[in-house]
Amino acid sequence: PNAIRAQSYLYRVPLRPRAMSTPYPVAFIPFGVALNGVPCDPSAAEFWQNNPRSGWQYEALSGKVDLGMDYSHAHVQPDGAYHYHGIPQDLIETRGGVGEMLLIGYAADGFPIYGPYGYADPDNPKKGFKLMRSSYRLRKGTRSSGPGGVYDGTFVQDYEFVAGSGDLDMCNGRYGPTPEHPEGIYHYFITEEFPFVPRYLRGIPDPSFLRRGR
Repeated sequence: PNAIRAQSYLYRVPLRPRAMSTPYPVAFIPFGVALNGVPCDPSAAEFWQNNPRSGWQYEALSGKVDLGMDYSHAHVQPDGAYHYHGIPQDLIETRGGVGEMLLIGYAADGFPIYGPYGYADPDNPKKGFKLMRSSYRLRKGTRSSGPGGVYDGTFVQDYEFVAGSGDLDMCNGRYGPTPEHPEGIYHYFITEEFPFVPRYLRGIPDPSFLRRGR
């Protein structure tokens, strides 16, 4: 519904990122930036009954709200800014990395972003690649407050993290070798399933990613 316009961004990321013991919630700052300069921005600004205090935030890729998503799971904000909410399909295809572990950008804390494929065995990269699975799952039962109804993925709060249920941690990442870092590094994945773009950072974001007024 919005017209795209050129944007001017200046993002910095640490050359030597450090993992912290406590994950940093992304909230409404960009999680990172793709190699083509497009921000990766997981959170939607839409809430149940248009009330941010309701505690029920719509999931951008749920299909329950029409945000004008395109083939690359991206859309345009009212200010004309284009950003990703999921796998940047066109970027991956352009770089020829379909089915491979492909670097697609850097997170605000400096760690690399891949997706959606990673090494099938992080201890033996020669075993090839596989589609990474997050460790988030839909909650069981019905919502006890707010909009009510069954947990169906309409809202971010419909999901919970279940450690060990997938390949990745709470930040949708893991430590291990990558094509660019064969010695091993912490790295993120943008996945086909929730959280799509990670909702937590393993390190501290550079101040250039911090926003005001949202």
